[in-house]
Amino acid sequence: MGRIGGGELLIILVIALLIFGPSKLADMGKGLGQGLKNFKKGLSHDDSEDDDAKPAAPGPVVHEPPKALTAGTPIVDEPVAAAQVEEPAPKRP
Repeated sequence: MGRIGGGELLIILVIALLIFGPSKLADMGKGLGQGLKNFKKGLSHDDSEDDDAKPAAPGPVVHEPPKALTAGTPIVDEPVAAAQVEEPAPKRP
């Protein structure tokens, strides 16, 4: 397996031109160029243009520790009485 030379590259381009046509091939080349440009931009971290579009970072979240129980603090509220259920009246024969 060797490298692709100029002749092989020319044959590949001619076949691609025959398959896709000149307008579609130009659009594909443009899209590939823009993709490579965006990829290089992402690698270099050149985000000077995107600084205005970035949302502000949220502030630090502060969690309050749980409040300690003192001797007079009840752990639970007063117990609630269960609802009384009426029993059905017995049937008379």
